Amino acid sequence: MRPLTLAQAAAAAVVAARLARGRDRPAPLVPGTPPGNPHTPRSGPVSVVVPARDEEHRIAGCLAPLLADPDVGEVIVVDDESRDGTAEAAARLGATVVRGAPLPDGWVGKQWASHQGVRAAAGPYVVLLDADARPAPGLCGALVALLDGCDLVSAGPRFVCGGPVEQALHASFLAGLVYRLGPIGPVPASPDRLLVNGQCMAFRKAPMVEADGFARVRRHLTDDVALGRLLARDGWRIAFRDAGGLLEVDMHASAADVWREWGRSIALRDVTGVPALAGDLAVVWLTMALPVLRTAAGRPKPLDLALLAQRMLLVAALRGSYTRPGPGLALSPLLDVAAAARLTWSVLRPARTWRGRVYGRAAVRPDARPDARPSFRAPARPAARPAARSGRPGRSAAR
Repeated sequence: MRPLTLAQAAAAAVVAARLARGRDRPAPLVPGTPPGNPHTPRSGPVSVVVPARDEEHRIAGCLAPLLADPDVGEVIVVDDESRDGTAEAAARLGATVVRGAPLPDGWVGKQWASHQGVRAAAGPYVVLLDADARPAPGLCGALVALLDGCDLVSAGPRFVCGGPVEQALHASFLAGLVYRLGPIGPVPASPDRLLVNGQCMAFRKAPMVEADGFARVRRHLTDDVALGRLLARDGWRIAFRDAGGLLEVDMHASAADVWREWGRSIALRDVTGVPALAGDLAVVWLTMALPVLRTAAGRPKPLDLALLAQRMLLVAALRGSYTRPGPGLALSPLLDVAAAARLTWSVLRPARTWRGRVYGRAAVRPDARPDARPSFRAPARPAARPAARSGRPGRSAAR
């Protein structure tokens, strides 16, 4: 067999093993289904922290449902030196606005805003949300209930895409992420391959403050994955659950925006070592791009056809990841070559700008172990909550 055929076969085996982990995915969070004990008592209300920079025109969609949620005790918007009316818009809606202090040297803006917001929170539980998130009633209560069995929970949303081209490119990027790191739900064997979603995370305030988590990942542009992997090495139990029935995210305004903004961080370059980056590129090129190229040239191998069939099965599986799955999702494999090229460019020439700020090279330097603190101990496990007397305890819902 030729070396390229052998390499493709090896990459295909790796991807198949990763996709097979999806068989163990717990059920997703859905409206009206409690994920823990039916009564889910808590020792205090939930504080929601929303770091925001230049979000005047879309922050209302995030704040309005939170302010009406009975599980939420307070909503804190940390205005990260916005150049528009973000703070004023949040205050009009009724949120507590924290004016962010000037960004210190060595910090990325979102971590600095999150750091300040968590410390300002009054409740024992914190839900951290991006301003482009659209939460449904019950999301925060469901996330906090999951903290009975883990120390940090991250939620996967349904994505809102504006048109078929935007959805096709977004779905191609998302498929590449699944091929590289596996599906939502199952925990990987190594913290170095852990994936979390910083658009929505929940944790207890006290252990996070003690861990000083955001300060320890202060330089990372891929802040969410850096934080999750760091805390996993500290011994925290991390969960990544599908909350598409309770959370939508409208990330981008166009296909060009997807290419520019998500492509900026899609390689996870600052939290992934060089050997793993090379392996990720090989997997995407050999199992996603090469079958499309050979088929377009009229010379597909049997393995190429098998990989294309596998890719179409993933298309079907990803329908639940979109609010309105359309023809763009079905056409997404046609953009796999472009997505592989964007991933490669993101590895070789990573962007260092975000929301008008330019960061130093340290923000994109490959590093699988940010600011490790081996002596730090994982948070103490709370006592189990008693089950309700009537009925059976609910099943933990997640994917």
